[in-house]
Amino acid sequence: MKGLIVVVVALLLVACATAPPLPSPGAPDAAAAVTDFAFSTDTFAFPNQIRLRTPNAEYANYCFVLARAVRQFHQFARFEPLAPRLTYDEYVARVEEVAARPPYDPALPPEQRVVIPGYGSLREFTAGEEKAVKVGLGGMTARFWSFIHWTNWRVGAPLPDGHQEQVASEIAHEIREGRLVQLLISNWPKPELNHTTIAYAYRDTPEGIEFTMWDPNDPSEPSAMLFQRARGGMWGTRGGFWASRVYATRPGPIRAWRMYTSWAL
Repeated sequence: MKGLIVVVVALLLVACATAPPLPSPGAPDAAAAVTDFAFSTDTFAFPNQIRLRTPNAEYANYCFVLARAVRQFHQFARFEPLAPRLTYDEYVARVEEVAARPPYDPALPPEQRVVIPGYGSLREFTAGEEKAVKVGLGGMTARFWSFIHWTNWRVGAPLPDGHQEQVASEIAHEIREGRLVQLLISNWPKPELNHTTIAYAYRDTPEGIEFTMWDPNDPSEPSAMLFQRARGGMWGTRGGFWASRVYATRPGPIRAWRMYTSWAL
């Protein structure tokens, strides 16, 4: 039993032990972005709603479903705006086909991707076929399974020294490799933020490394979080993340973990 606990804790805390160090200020890799991803076209037109802010919301608490789907559409779908549009049921089936693919699988070549005809981008598609998209993503069933995903409980686990710097290194590495990064972010024990976002760019700043993110709660503009490097000396601090621009969240320290990196995580 003790050995099993050790394995579980290791899985919870570590995603990739081989990520290169964080980019150094002024280095060639001090800024990067997923080049084939654009906030204005490759994200959802409608938001995930927050039930605490909108008690009668019809589409609340789907942030994990939407964030995962942004990755799935980016990796497994292609849009053909000049092709004839489909019926509602046919669009539902296309979305289901995209959503059935594990987001940690490698991106498909264009000729193998699920075709979404009649629309030029995910933003255009989700504006024009909102209902079909929501149904195709799985509705309340998909929301339920995202709630109980076993790695969500990491928000209550203690973190060893260097863990958050390792996560920051992994995010930067994935972005340089052209891959979107889904994150679980939290400022627990505050009840304010237990959420997921998609990181798609970063840049070095005097304060640290700023990660640019798409937030399912806010389709209007990008969000951002800062990784502040550890500082040595008598009054040194551990490196950590800071919510610099996260929807409905006061700026302050947060923790971050990568999501859906494999069948286990």
